[in-house]
Amino acid sequence: MPNYDLITILGPTASGKTPFAAALAYELNTEIISADSRQIYRGMDLGTGKDLADYTVNGHKIPYHLIDIAAPGYKYNVFEYQQDFLVSYETVKQKGCLPVLCGGTGMYLESVLKGYKLMPVPENPELRTRLASYSLEELTEILSQYKTLHNSTDVDTVKRAIRAIEIEEYYTAHPVPEREFPKLNSLIIGVDIERELRREKITLRLKQRLDEGMVDEVRQLIREGISPEDLIYYGLEYKYLTLYVTGQMTYEEMFNGLETAIHQFAKRQMTWFRGMERRGFTIHWISSKLPMEEKIAFVKEKLQGN
Repeated sequence: MPNYDLITILGPTASGKTPFAAALAYELNTEIISADSRQIYRGMDLGTGKDLADYTVNGHKIPYHLIDIAAPGYKYNVFEYQQDFLVSYETVKQKGCLPVLCGGTGMYLESVLKGYKLMPVPENPELRTRLASYSLEELTEILSQYKTLHNSTDVDTVKRAIRAIEIEEYYTAHPVPEREFPKLNSLIIGVDIERELRREKITLRLKQRLDEGMVDEVRQLIREGISPEDLIYYGLEYKYLTLYVTGQMTYEEMFNGLETAIHQFAKRQMTWFRGMERRGFTIHWISSKLPMEEKIAFVKEKLQGN
C-alpha cells in the first residue's frame, strides 16, 4: 500500500473540484489546503468563486487553509505560497490527518509537489525602467524566450509581464540552490470535465455570480481604497468588472469579454495540467459526471494502491 503524504485534487474552473474535495475530506475526516492564487484575498469572494458553502458537508464544516489570508491589493506570490503551504501542511499532519490539497492554480500546485524551494526575487529597478516603454506583445515575446508560456496569466497585464521577466532574469543569474523543500508523495486526482459541459457551467456560473452582486463587490473594494489598477492586476473577473465599473466598458462588452476570458483561462489550466504529466507527474483523471460516491470510492482504491 503506497504511503501518501497528501491527496491533491486538481481541475479547471467549473469542474466541481471543491465540492469533491470537501466530500472527500468529510469522508476521511481531514482538512483542505487551497491552491488558488486569488482566493487567498479577503473580501474578494464572488469574483474568485470562493463558494464557501461547498465546505459544509452534511452540516459539518470542513476546515480549510489558505483562503482569506491576505488583504486585497497585496501582491501575494508563489514563494509566499510555498511557505504558507508548509505551515498549513504541518498543522494538518500534526492532527494525524492526510491533507487534501485542492485548486486550479497550476503554478501553486506544482511549486509544492515538485519538491524544490523557490527564492524570493527582489525588484530590479534598472530592468523595470528599461522595459517600461515596451508593449504587452513585446514583453510577451521577451518572456517567451525564457520559458514556455504555460500560464499566460503571467502576461495579461504589462505590470505582470515585467514582473515575470524580472523573475526569469533573476533565476538565470542565480540558479536555484538544491532543495530544502520536503519531497511530498501525493496521490494526484484530476477532475476531467467535457469541454462543452465546462463552457456551459462557466457561463451559468458567471451569470449566477453577477446576479449575486459581483459588480457591487468590486465597487465596494474600490470604495475601501483598493485602486482600480490593483484590481485589474488580478485579471479575469476583477479586470473586466473594474473596466465596467470605471466606465471603460459597457455591461455587454464586460460580460462577453469576461466569458471568453474565463473559457480561455480554463483551457490554459488544462494545458498546464497536461504539462505536469509531461514533466513526470502521474495524474489519475476522473470524470466530473461520476456520482460523488463513485469519485470517493475511486480515491480510496488509489490510496490502497489499486
